[in-house]
Amino acid sequence: MRRRNFITLLGSTMVMRTLTAHAQQSGGTRRIGVLMSYPETDPDAQAFLAAFREGLQKLGWTEGRNIRLDTRWTSASAGNVEEMQRFAKELVALQPDLLLGHTTTTTTALQKETRTIPVIFAFVSDPVGSGLVTNFPHPGGNVTGFMVMEPTMAGKWMELLKEIAPRVTRIALLYNPATAAYAEYYLKPFKAAAASLAVEAIALPVRDTSELESAIAAYAREPNGGLVVMPDTFNDAHRADITSLAARYRVPAVCPLHFYAEVGCLLSYGPLPIDNFRRAAQYADRILKGEKPSDLPVQAPVNFVLTINLKAAKALGLDVPALLQQRADEVTE
Repeated sequence: MRRRNFITLLGSTMVMRTLTAHAQQSGGTRRIGVLMSYPETDPDAQAFLAAFREGLQKLGWTEGRNIRLDTRWTSASAGNVEEMQRFAKELVALQPDLLLGHTTTTTTALQKETRTIPVIFAFVSDPVGSGLVTNFPHPGGNVTGFMVMEPTMAGKWMELLKEIAPRVTRIALLYNPATAAYAEYYLKPFKAAAASLAVEAIALPVRDTSELESAIAAYAREPNGGLVVMPDTFNDAHRADITSLAARYRVPAVCPLHFYAEVGCLLSYGPLPIDNFRRAAQYADRILKGEKPSDLPVQAPVNFVLTINLKAAKALGLDVPALLQQRADEVTE
C-alpha cells in the first residue's frame, strides 16, 4: 500500500508540474507592451511608468510573478516616426495581451500595427479626431484610454496669461505639426478665445529644435507678445529649452503641465499625467480579466493643477495678482 501511495503521489506531482509548466507557457504570466513618447532618461517618464506598475501591483499584478512589461522608449522629434513605428511593430510581434501607448503619436503607431490586441492610451489629445476611437462612451475597436484635456483649455490658458501679464495683446500658440497632428483641436478654441479677449491669436509652428530659438526670437521682436505652449510631446521633451528661450527673449509664457513650471515656465495649468497612468492600470486590470476596450469609455482628467513661478514673474517684471496666487495650487520661488 505504501509503495502504491508513493507511486500515486509521485505521479500526481509530475502531472502538477506538467500542468504548471503548460500554464506558464500558455499565458500564466500576462504580457503588456509599452510604447513611451519620451526618452528613457526623462525622469518624469520614468515616474509615469512607475505609477502604472504600482497601480498594477495594487490590483494583484506583480512583475516577475504574473505580469511582464516590455517597454520601448522614443525621442519626441519629427524625425523619429520611423523609429516609433519600428518599436510598435516589435511590441506587436511579441504578441502581448495588452498594449499601452503614452501619447497620440505612440498610440497611433500601435493602432497601425494591430486592430485586435487591446490598446490603452494614457495621455492623448483629440482621440476621436485622431481616429483612435469612434466616440467617448463607446470607443469601438480595440483602443480606449485617457485624454489630455478638453480643447477649451486653450481659452483658459489665454485668460490666465492676460491675468498675469495684462499688457499682452498678441498671443502665439507653440506646437510641432509633426508631433501634434491634432493641432486644430486646440487652435480653433484658441482663436475663438482670442476674439473675446481682444487679443491677436498667432499660430507658431516649430518643426525641429533648430527652429525653436529663431521662431521665438522673431516673435519677440514685436512688443506685448505672450506665448501659450500646446500639449505636444515635442514641446514636453524640450520644455527646458522652451522656457529658457521665453525667459531670454522676455516673452511671458503659459504652459500646459506642471513640469514646465518646475523648469522655469511663468505659469502652468493642466492635469497631472501621472494620474492618467494610475488610471490606465485600472483599465489594464479590467481588460486582462476579460473586458473589452470597446466597452470601456474614454475618460477625461479629473485633477488640474495651477502652478505659478514667482522667480520667472520677477525676471519679467510682472506683479502676480494676489487673487491669482491664492487660487494657485503651488507657488514656486
